Amino acid sequence: MGYSVAPLERLVDQFERLPGIGRKTAQRLAYYVLSQPADYAAGFANALKEAKEKVHNCSVCYNFTDSDVCPICSDVKRDRSTICVVESPKDVAAFERTREYNGLYHVLHGLISPIDGVGPDQLYIKELLHRLSGDGVKEVIMATNPTTEGEATAMYIGRLLKPLGVKVTRLAYGIPVGGNLEFADEVTLYRALQGRSEL
Repeated sequence: MGYSVAPLERLVDQFERLPGIGRKTAQRLAYYVLSQPADYAAGFANALKEAKEKVHNCSVCYNFTDSDVCPICSDVKRDRSTICVVESPKDVAAFERTREYNGLYHVLHGLISPIDGVGPDQLYIKELLHRLSGDGVKEVIMATNPTTEGEATAMYIGRLLKPLGVKVTRLAYGIPVGGNLEFADEVTLYRALQGRSEL
């Protein structure tokens, strides 16, 4: 029987439950935390506890926030005629890093995936429709990932929005910057051709 220290094993098990973390990485993280001063571990634990207690969904766009309405929705300088629909709060963070988009967001918190038992009612789709009941929104950008689930979700929402007279657009995608054409698959090349723009 191997040597083990129960509290250390429990810490390793918790790290291993995180997405993308295997057993060896979990062990490295656990050993790192234990090698730090006590106030480091206390700060780490407090940050986890505080985030879990204070961070929740914005009452407007469902992005993560620690107030009722997130800073993006409450910013009067944002373009309120455009809503970018994304799968998760981390997608909002990715768009914000570009500093190119100045509209609002709507976070679905998932994608339609019958295989995983996720239907439209489990996403924040009704809330998106409610936001469009006024006449301020002119365009909805579907910015879900170019996966089967992302495409299905974008098409489903697009069909719901068409009767509302709102322009529905899809993110262009295709060959990444620095990519090589010979390694691109047929669907990626097709999408790149479809989304081409004038120089």
